[in-house]
Amino acid sequence: MSAPVRIGVLGCADIAVRRMLPAFAASRDVEVAAVASRDPARAEEVAARFGCRPVRGYAELLDADDVQAVYIPLPAALHAPWVEAALNAGRHVLAEKPLTTDPESTERLLDLAAKQGAALMENVMFVHHPRHEAVRRLVSAGRIGELRSFHAAFTIPPLPDGDIRYAPELGGGALSDVGLYPLRAALHFLGPALEVIGARLTRGSGRRVETSGAALLGTPEGVTAHLTFGMEHAYLSRYELWGGEGRITVDRAFTPPADFVPGIAVHGHTTEEIRLEPADQVAATVAAFVTAVRAGSAVRGDTLRQAELLNDVRRLSA
Repeated sequence: MSAPVRIGVLGCADIAVRRMLPAFAASRDVEVAAVASRDPARAEEVAARFGCRPVRGYAELLDADDVQAVYIPLPAALHAPWVEAALNAGRHVLAEKPLTTDPESTERLLDLAAKQGAALMENVMFVHHPRHEAVRRLVSAGRIGELRSFHAAFTIPPLPDGDIRYAPELGGGALSDVGLYPLRAALHFLGPALEVIGARLTRGSGRRVETSGAALLGTPEGVTAHLTFGMEHAYLSRYELWGGEGRITVDRAFTPPADFVPGIAVHGHTTEEIRLEPADQVAATVAAFVTAVRAGSAVRGDTLRQAELLNDVRRLSA
C-alpha cells in the first residue's frame, strides 16, 4: 500500500468545498493536509469541516513541508501564477479548468511540470466518467456507421450578478466556463486534428463578458462538430454523434451526480437504451490525479490542444 497523497487546497471556492474536498476526504489514497484562504476565519471554518489545518495565505501553504500536492480552485486569471509557484515549490498540481487563459501559458506550465518531474492536471472531470469510453467503443464497433458529425450543448441558468464568471478581469465568460465542455468532448471523440471553422460569442445585456456562443469545427476528413454553450439559458447538458447508419445521444453528459444511472441511446431502425452502472466522476478524477502524482507526471492529453482551440474560437468570433 502506498502512503496517501497529502494535498493542500489553495482557496475556499464553492467547487472546492462542495465537490473536491469531500472527494479528497473520501479517498483512501488522499489525506487533506491544509486549506488556505486570505480570510483566516474562512480557512478555519473549512479546515474544521475536513479535519485539516487552516493556513492564512496561499504562499504559506506552498512552503509547508508536509504538502505533496495542491488543488487550485482560484479564478481562472489567477491559475497561471499560482500553478507556476506551486510547481517551482516542488508540488504536484490539480488546477481547475481552464488551466490558464491562453495557450502560451498552458504550454509553458506543462513544460515546466515535465522539467520538474511533477504531475500537472487540469480538472476536467467528465472525461473520467466511463460512459464516454463506452460511447467510443460503440462508434468504433460501427454501431452508427461512418461518423459524420458531432453535436454538443452545455447551457446553465443565470448566475448571481456578483459571480466571478461575470468578471473579465478574473477570466470569466461563457466560453472558458461552459463552452470548454462541448469543445473538450469534441476533442475526446474527433481527435486533435480538429480546427475551428467559425464561431460567434454573444454578450448578454449589461454583461462585461460573453454569456453565450456557438462554434463550428471540423476534421481533415470532413467530420464536423457543432457546439453551443451559454450561462443565461435553460439547463442542457447533451451530445450526439451522427453516423451514416444511425446516431448516439447522451443526456446529462457533463456533470452527472454520482448516483445518476447513465444512459446511452443508440438510434437506428429502432432505438436501444443502454443503461450503465452509476459512476462518480469526481472520485474518478481524484483517483486519476493520485495515479499521476505517484507516476511523477500526468498525461498531457488534450489540455494544450483544448487551450489552442478555445483561443481560436475567441479569435474567430471577434
